[in-house]
Amino acid sequence: MSTFNTRCPSCQGVNRVPSERIGESPKCGKCQQPLLDGKPVEGTELNFTALLNSDQPVVVDFWAPWCNPCVGFAPVFEQVAQELAGQVRFVKIDTEAQQNLAAQYQIRSIPTVMVFKNGQRVDVINGALPKSQFSQWLSAAVLK
Repeated sequence: MSTFNTRCPSCQGVNRVPSERIGESPKCGKCQQPLLDGKPVEGTELNFTALLNSDQPVVVDFWAPWCNPCVGFAPVFEQVAQELAGQVRFVKIDTEAQQNLAAQYQIRSIPTVMVFKNGQRVDVINGALPKSQFSQWLSAAVLK
């Protein structure tokens, strides 16, 4: 049985999740909050493949802490994640810390947001958007 570690978006505690149980809405062992729904999950090389292989669509924000548009877009991304909890999974990948993932997905500008369904990329957009435009784009992308 393969596992991956993920940081709880609520308490920042590290949890080990069996890959086979990712669809069962795992909860944090420390605070009992959902690990994968309601708030963006920190994506890493170790957990990204497992996160992509989800029954739910997965929205990924490739960002960096030094990028002002990325930092400004973060609250929008988090608000939409909360609104779509249980329907769509949200993942944030720090391109500075996860350079191999950034290279693998050919990230040339940030923020870059990608939508995946069944592990396959279905749409991508570059740049920060206001909440209404992001929600509208995401609604269309998830239907693809």
